[in-house]
Amino acid sequence: MKQIKPFKLERYFARYEFSAEYLLCSSDCESLTIQDLLKLEEGAEGAFQEHWLGYTESQGSPSLREEISRIYNTVAPDQVLVHSGAEEAIFLFMQAALEPGDHLIVHWPCYQSLSEIAASLGCQVSRWEARAENRWELDTSELKDLIQSNTRVIVINTPHNPTGYLMSHETYQETWELAQSRDILLFSDEVYRESEYKEEDRLPAACDLGSNGISLGVTSKTYGLAGLRIGWIATRNQTLYQKIAQLKDYTTICNSAPSEFLAELALRHREKLVNHNLGIISHNLALVEDFFGNHRERFQWFKPDAGPIAFPRLRGEKIDDFCDRLVRDTSVLLLPGSIYDHTGNHFRIGFGRVNLPQALQRLEDFLSK
Repeated sequence: MKQIKPFKLERYFARYEFSAEYLLCSSDCESLTIQDLLKLEEGAEGAFQEHWLGYTESQGSPSLREEISRIYNTVAPDQVLVHSGAEEAIFLFMQAALEPGDHLIVHWPCYQSLSEIAASLGCQVSRWEARAENRWELDTSELKDLIQSNTRVIVINTPHNPTGYLMSHETYQETWELAQSRDILLFSDEVYRESEYKEEDRLPAACDLGSNGISLGVTSKTYGLAGLRIGWIATRNQTLYQKIAQLKDYTTICNSAPSEFLAELALRHREKLVNHNLGIISHNLALVEDFFGNHRERFQWFKPDAGPIAFPRLRGEKIDDFCDRLVRDTSVLLLPGSIYDHTGNHFRIGFGRVNLPQALQRLEDFLSK
């Protein structure tokens, strides 16, 4: 394994996340307290206090895996592998699925680990680029041209970070057929699944399509429970599953017992969490749309299809300079697109938090000066 490059996004947040007053670029939804979560179910508080703090099963507790499997249509609990957040799951999948010299195609712009880990393993990485001029829509003819004889994995992220793009059913099916016909693994980052603005737009989970499909999930984004640090992979590919499970013995081994308890509780009531956060997103998205509508001379804006984030473009000033002045002058943080190695002068804005109106007002005041 070659020296892995610093994770630009995480280093950027390390500088500002706990000092800036408003994170106007948060990728997750509004969170809850433990007390809020325990109130979802009668008897949960007492059961939590009595929960055993010994080691948990490496693949995740049976009852948690059972609850996660209910998110999907064809996946059994023993086809779910629980991790410490989505990051560990991505890291171990790449280690299990790829060898030096393999080729990976990644939906781009992307969360850095979706490409960087493969590159650090000595793999060739090609970008399947989403472009602003196409409203971030992907072209499957471009994907077809990117496929090589040594292509082992296609990585997609839908709903998408950072653009809020949601792949159409047609594009998704074509992508699956291309992967399936060439025996390529389709790794689908679905951490924003269930945050679609229209339920009929929701795509099937990749793990439900066939054994070459791998679904990545997490409690952090749609459910707003980032502090639990619970993520998972769901796949019917048992050979791949076993490879990942064995590698986990060298990372976290097993998960946090309290986190598994709370994650299982949350997922039993995930519809309540989803509806709550979709309500926040809907309210805030209307405010964000009005804001960008009033500042067309400064910003280019595409309304997202799902999730709590979007990727507007700033006109007339370098985005890194703008974000730096904004956080220093107002304590409001935006994420410049350069963190994704994107050169289009875009930035990520997040609107899944209840303090969005106050943060947006500070941005408004900043622009008026």
